[in-house]
Amino acid sequence: MTVTGTAQASANSGFGDRVRAAVAWRWGSQALAQVITWATTIVVVRLLAPADYGLFAMTQAVLVALNFLNGYGFATSLIQAEEVTERRIGQVYGMLILANGSLAALQFFAAPLAAQHYGQAAVADMLRVQALVFLTTPFIAVPSALLARQLRFRGQAVVNLACAFGGAATALVLAALGYGVWALVWAPIAVFGIRAVGLTIAAGQRIRPTFDFRGSRDILTFGSALMLSQLFWVVQSQSDIFIAGRSFTAHELGLYSESLFVALILTGRFLPPLNEVAFPAYAELLKQGKPIGGAFVSGVQMIILVTAPLYIGLSLTAGPLVETVFGPKWLEMIPILSGLALAMPAMALQIVCSPATNALGNPRPYLYSNMAGAVIMPACFMVGVAAGAQGLVTSWQVAAPLLLAFTLAMTLPRIGVRLIDLARALLPAIVGCALMALAVIVLARLIDPLPAFVRLALLSAFGGTVYGVTLWLFWPEVVRRNWDMIARSRTRQTES
Repeated sequence: MTVTGTAQASANSGFGDRVRAAVAWRWGSQALAQVITWATTIVVVRLLAPADYGLFAMTQAVLVALNFLNGYGFATSLIQAEEVTERRIGQVYGMLILANGSLAALQFFAAPLAAQHYGQAAVADMLRVQALVFLTTPFIAVPSALLARQLRFRGQAVVNLACAFGGAATALVLAALGYGVWALVWAPIAVFGIRAVGLTIAAGQRIRPTFDFRGSRDILTFGSALMLSQLFWVVQSQSDIFIAGRSFTAHELGLYSESLFVALILTGRFLPPLNEVAFPAYAELLKQGKPIGGAFVSGVQMIILVTAPLYIGLSLTAGPLVETVFGPKWLEMIPILSGLALAMPAMALQIVCSPATNALGNPRPYLYSNMAGAVIMPACFMVGVAAGAQGLVTSWQVAAPLLLAFTLAMTLPRIGVRLIDLARALLPAIVGCALMALAVIVLARLIDPLPAFVRLALLSAFGGTVYGVTLWLFWPEVVRRNWDMIARSRTRQTES
């Protein structure tokens, strides 16, 4: 090997190690944070009523609907830019402060209209307090982008854990003191506040905002495209709550929204952090003149190997899980949760597509995908809501595969990946899940008389074993390759 070739190999190895370390810190901290959050949720959900979660879901639909205008895409432009100056960072700060200050005021004064839409007076007071979230956004978005640009996720990991502890403590104390739904309102505000302070310190840059936006057209163009994409994503993701909120009682909406929350744990909590690493990693590969198709297929395979069995297992064990974790007053959510889990592997695949095309500097596929989702999802929900919560479940099962098909059609040709190559990468997870499901269904019938927590433990252990053995027998090279990636990530995390 020549000196140049040796140097190139070393550079490639160094970049791969940086990405693996970033994944380890970002995903590892997210996993630990979710353990803390879920330990708290198990306690809080038993102290509160389904109606509390229904009211909270109503406010979240409004908060997320406005959140697409928060200008986060302006900060994202810092990741993709060739060069970042203090002036550019100051301009992004200025844009974010103007955008989010306006959103906070809008939500505060428009809160009574939302309360009138849902027919719940308490929604107005909750929304006024939740307007504080927007004021923290500039001091989260910019530091996050600067750290991601350099693949520095160790500081973010520490901040994530601090947020988890702060949010958990707030929710537990307020729920235990009898504050009801306000425990759900104040806990996220505590999390956003801690994250804003922590990330600003971790980034280590003290830059003043500037409101002179001359020369910032590229920031506005890229950020506006992502903002428009977020608008369609909001319609896609919040239309079920908005539509159901007018016809469901707070109790019914609470059962559905909490089932959806559980079903979205992986796609909503674990995949976005991986996307945060994937976007700058793809961008750096492209700057080096390298294709990203192979990295995309490898990443998708690793993600589906983990998410698919967890979601199929969640669907099969929803009964003992709800009985064990949530308690008797939540038993009505069992069929809802079981049905929603079946739709989520398709959503997981759809979510991981956007970093690849965004890294190309072409946010249009992401935009078109969200536009399609903004049509497909609400249309299905409008039809399904007449059949209650189960109608919405069926809507998810129809809409998610349709949206995935459209997204893959927009993404794969642009990154040079053939559908057959993606199918080969997904095959181990598909076969493993099929055999696992068959084994769990048979075992469930045999152990039905046992207590719920015993059934949950046995079904989870047996299903996981069948899945793992299937992969090892038929695709040992896939297991070894992905395990090696995880092991090297852990090594790099320890060394960092």
